[in-house]
Amino acid sequence: MTRTIFVLNGPNLNLLGEREPAIYGSTTLADIRDNCFAKADSLGFAIEFRQTNFEGELVESVHLARKEACGIIINPAGYTFTSIALLDALKTFDPPKIELHISNVHAREEIYHKSLVSRVATAIMIGFGPRGYELAIEAMAGMVGAAKA
Repeated sequence: MTRTIFVLNGPNLNLLGEREPAIYGSTTLADIRDNCFAKADSLGFAIEFRQTNFEGELVESVHLARKEACGIIINPAGYTFTSIALLDALKTFDPPKIELHISNVHAREEIYHKSLVSRVATAIMIGFGPRGYELAIEAMAGMVGAAKA
């Protein structure tokens, strides 16, 4: 079994550290990426870390994960609430899937309250800030380990 976790990031997350720092903080996506690699390495996992502003590219990453990943951690950003294509792609991935959001989307405007991705997520991490990625990797390692037992 592969020991690679795909960490997928949707639109505008490349602007972390600049975009709405009152909501998302000053941590950049590069900082998050580095922390993900360090956390995964400490747990004996590899990371495939991707970000895209394009829906089809995010769907293609899920398709690739079907062949190469033991789990997906996904921050679909704006596609959380709009992308049937992403939902359908995630339905084809059987191993664990963690939906992740940096902010507490339920404390924000109502448009952010109804996730399509949550329908197929194994677990959801919301509101832990950038640290949520590391927590999600720890959780994924536990889920994958539990699946092996």
